[in-house]
Amino acid sequence: MKTKSFLQCIAITGIFAVWVSQTRAEVKLPAVISSHMVLQQGMPVPIWGTAAPAEKVTVKFRGQTKTTQADAQGKWMVKLDPLPVGEPGTMTIAGANTLTLEDVLVGEVWVGSGQSNMYMGVDPFLKGDEVLAKMAAETYPKIRLIRCGRTSWQEATPQNIARFSALLFSFGVPLQKELDVPVGLMVGATGGTPSGGWLSEEMFKADAACTEAVAKLTTPSALEAAQKKYQEDLAQWEKASAEAKKAGQKEPRKPQPPATPGESKFKFGSFYERHIKPFIPFAIKGVVWDQGESGTGVVGIDQYTLMGALIRGWRKAWGQDFPFIHVQKPSGGGCAWDPQDIVTSQAEKFAPLPASVPLGKTIGHIENHLRLNQYPNTFMAIASDLGSGTHPTNKSGYGARACRVALGAVYGKPLEYYGPVYQSHKIEDGKIHITFTHVGKGLAFKNGDKLQGFAVAGEDKVFRWADAVIDGDTVVLSCAKVAKPVAIRYACAEGRPWANLFNKDGLPAIPFRTDSDEKR
Repeated sequence: MKTKSFLQCIAITGIFAVWVSQTRAEVKLPAVISSHMVLQQGMPVPIWGTAAPAEKVTVKFRGQTKTTQADAQGKWMVKLDPLPVGEPGTMTIAGANTLTLEDVLVGEVWVGSGQSNMYMGVDPFLKGDEVLAKMAAETYPKIRLIRCGRTSWQEATPQNIARFSALLFSFGVPLQKELDVPVGLMVGATGGTPSGGWLSEEMFKADAACTEAVAKLTTPSALEAAQKKYQEDLAQWEKASAEAKKAGQKEPRKPQPPATPGESKFKFGSFYERHIKPFIPFAIKGVVWDQGESGTGVVGIDQYTLMGALIRGWRKAWGQDFPFIHVQKPSGGGCAWDPQDIVTSQAEKFAPLPASVPLGKTIGHIENHLRLNQYPNTFMAIASDLGSGTHPTNKSGYGARACRVALGAVYGKPLEYYGPVYQSHKIEDGKIHITFTHVGKGLAFKNGDKLQGFAVAGEDKVFRWADAVIDGDTVVLSCAKVAKPVAIRYACAEGRPWANLFNKDGLPAIPFRTDSDEKR
């Protein structure tokens, strides 16, 4: 009996011990808060995690001590006061247990997101990118890396660099060298993803521009027009299908019924939840975004409108109005100021003007990305002179260009980060005088023996190539076949190796048009 009683006591003691351990849950941290991390300088720094409900948690770092209590769900957060750059330090986080994070730096933190061109690692591009290969062979004590869902913070050693985003790494190296402070690089990206999957459904529904766009597409007249077009397309398909069957050929693809405006082809927020939300609210300097080939994935919502909702939504979720740098789409398509420059060595070769002015479907695609700059604190990394393709191999060039934008637009360094940007024009005596911003050291053309790529149209809306000359900080256009010009276009085509306006800083002019004819 005594033996039985003894064993019962042991069992009860064990149960009590388990109960005690459950009620005194250990302090735990998300992967983004770990040894080797970089904290953002100059702003409040959130540190957060989980513990037992009501458990007291204390965070100590660089002479600061912040204490809080976990809420009913066991969540807790403190905010460190703004930190200056300094030597690596140790952070302790104590509750029922104590966690010690070593080698914590303070500097600049950037997030890279988007689809495959941000996701793809360094390794696949080493053979085709000499600059990237040289950079990737080094160790960078002041650069730290983290990829959402895969790792905690890592030091930038060749082994860790190989699996990291080629674009964001190529952005971070020159940034760290120029600023001479630690740089933290955070990647949340995945291939083949539309922008609609990168914001939550709440962000989409709360956005006034998206709501308005859906409303316009769901009016009775708009729905009737969509259904009418579907019936017309279906009738054409039935005719073409019958002819194909008769000729023993493959049938064309059957048109689909109109989809519901505002409906996402991917679950709203699916990529945001997995790849971005785990980083929030870690203090950051800004975001570098490379996406666009997959569009929005949301019926009736264009990239410009959707990205506005995404940018606003991310900033609200983070509680920061951070800079947002987006890579120009489509990638490449234009010639370079200096084809020998390693940054632009994969640009298209300069070509003569086509016989007629390219018109059509690509204009809207180009403009949707160019218009993103209209959003506050949003900037574009010019990519027309960096090399073409779905996956451009010149990742070091793309990273260097994005870094140039960050240095000039975000950090205020005295360097030009855009090519000439259309500002306004006036017509005098049949000639068009165009004024630009971002002329830098001055307007110039490179390649060929004349400035080209400009087209004008009269009231007939027929565009013809114009003669163009540089006059100080303006470009003057004339066209003998257009007596009364009413519209201008420059470089409005995906492939535009014939457009050769630059500033003397070596950056290509941004495509533009002054008309709004969607059909042309």
